[in-house]
Amino acid sequence: MPTALVTGATAGLGHAFASRLAALGHDLVLVSRDAARLDATAADLRHRFGCQVEVLPADLTDRDQCGGVAARLATPDRPVELLVNSAGHAVRTPLVATPIEDEEALLDVHVRATLVLTHAAVTTMVERGSGGVINVSSVAGWLPRGSYSAHKAWVTTFSQAIARQVAPRGVRVMALAPGYMRTEFHGRAGIRTGSIPQLAWQDCGDVAADALRALEAGESVHVPGAGYRLAAAALRCVPFETMHRMQRWRQR
Repeated sequence: MPTALVTGATAGLGHAFASRLAALGHDLVLVSRDAARLDATAADLRHRFGCQVEVLPADLTDRDQCGGVAARLATPDRPVELLVNSAGHAVRTPLVATPIEDEEALLDVHVRATLVLTHAAVTTMVERGSGGVINVSSVAGWLPRGSYSAHKAWVTTFSQAIARQVAPRGVRVMALAPGYMRTEFHGRAGIRTGSIPQLAWQDCGDVAADALRALEAGESVHVPGAGYRLAAAALRCVPFETMHRMQRWRQR
């Protein structure tokens, strides 16, 4: 069976990816900070799907622990055919009200860990001539909404660039840019979601399944959902200052 490594695998979209991949016949390497929750998730997936599940507790803000995940991706005798970089979190406060340590942790998870793990994965994948990487971005990457949006814009651009570099070697890389999903993400950050329309929410399982199909089809950026695809296309054409004025108007 092929093996997939999923970060942020105990909740939300990462958990949905792990479940979907197990159902498709993949063995798994699951990465998360919470070792107890990681063990429980692995036991559940083994029971439901009969797959092999390896757990790798790691805090991706810690360079040594992130390096341990990279080392697992580079292990030649236990190849990982698919990497899903799904770990992530947010801060609610603006930059001037956020401790710099929190901003650095956000940067480490969304940008540095994505860079390090993608590098480790594709380096071994191009040698084998096969493999894939899904880096979870967001439609927020096309909006001027602080550090989180900036990080996700980087993930999208980075993934597109690397996709072009490794495609001739049989490796696929894709940025996945979903919209709002019902996960622990907003609650952990203290972000209120009551004003978000019901139609704006996406199901994590549907997003994961859609993303795997898009990767197989060779897309380098995928926005799940027709409504979000239309919005993303429009946002790419709107000048930054215009979007900023629109956001200020909505906040009045």
